[in-house]
Amino acid sequence: MRILVIGAGIAGLTAARHLQERGRDVTVVDKARAPGGRVSTRRIVDEDADRPELAALAFDHGAQYFTVRDRRFEREVEAWHKARTVQVWHGALATFDSEGREALEDERRRWVGVPSMSAIGRHLARGLDVHCETRVTALTRDEQGAAGRWLASLHDGRTLGPFDAAVVAVPASQAVPLLAESPSLAQRAAAVRMHPCWVAMAAFSDRVPTSFDGAFVAGSPLGWIARDRSKPRRGLAETWVLHGAGAWSEAHAGDAPDAVGPFLLNAFGDLVRGSLPLPVHLSAHRWPFACADPPLAAGALADHDRHLVACGDWCAGNRIEAAFLSGLAAADAVR
Repeated sequence: MRILVIGAGIAGLTAARHLQERGRDVTVVDKARAPGGRVSTRRIVDEDADRPELAALAFDHGAQYFTVRDRRFEREVEAWHKARTVQVWHGALATFDSEGREALEDERRRWVGVPSMSAIGRHLARGLDVHCETRVTALTRDEQGAAGRWLASLHDGRTLGPFDAAVVAVPASQAVPLLAESPSLAQRAAAVRMHPCWVAMAAFSDRVPTSFDGAFVAGSPLGWIARDRSKPRRGLAETWVLHGAGAWSEAHAGDAPDAVGPFLLNAFGDLVRGSLPLPVHLSAHRWPFACADPPLAAGALADHDRHLVACGDWCAGNRIEAAFLSGLAAADAVR
């Protein structure tokens, strides 16, 4: 059985690994430069930096951490930990209410990739046939010679296939055109609303004097802030990731990054009452399909007659664990 997996995020890579373990011939394609999806890290090199720790900055600008609830995911995380791909993040967390009052967060165990979040995607991709910077524009049925099998049209005019089954593991909004041959799956994906998220990445000349390393924020343009340096095996630079709140990010989806970065930095300054040191780097990135509102509770979607499956965190919940479980469900659906 030849299977195509479109999307090399956590769901797609999980589905691909489990299908390959079952003896399937799996090909994974993704439009990004590296596997991992939103579990990723932005690296910025400044050869003119006046301090060594500022010459190469890294920001976990997507997923910040993950927690474990399901026993199947717990076993997977144990394997990641044994492979030295993840560690527990012992940073102090807080919450800010709409009045700006700070309170300590719970003691829930939170995991991160090491030395960056992107390490998780690289780990899952090992041993798989993964083709990055490869964008699929359409999935069609090959009705001649190999009836009922899938062909993938690529952005550069090439065609991949035929494949006996296809797994679409991309955000719901991007999945809709790829599921066009299955109207029922396309309709369910189209009903899922995906929200954007702006993120600012800031590095400072000195330590930001806060009692916390990460915080959930209410009543602000910010929704989450984190001191990346506090995570294990990070660099020495004082780096922070500032996530825009969901409603604010959606309202400002069309803004320019050069405007978003300073705005979120000012919001951060207001939160810590103006005690920010000099910023030495500031940039912004928009994730257009950051989370589903609400996600489905389906695990994965399957059209068994057409051998077509869709999966992703939007099928199961907006968490890394949900993406993993959706990938498992997709592998089972193909079987």
